[in-house]
Amino acid sequence: METVLTSNDPVELSWARAVLAAAGIEARVFDAHTSLVEGSIGAIPRRLVVAAGDAARARALLARARAELVERDDGDD
Repeated sequence: METVLTSNDPVELSWARAVLAAAGIEARVFDAHTSLVEGSIGAIPRRLVVAAGDAARARALLARARAELVERDDGDD
């Protein structure tokens, strides 16, 4: 398993999992419970992990999806 995203934002993690699921890549969130033990102060970010063989493709998909969001936001002005 390889980490493709670290974040304390549950919305971002959910979005990333949905992007990867749409491409057929299974992703899991690690450290969710550990971050809650710390009082949700953000000291321990959650990790989105995928199988090692999917990691490069997953990173590329997330980068592309994030760029599309930025382009969409820039076009709304």
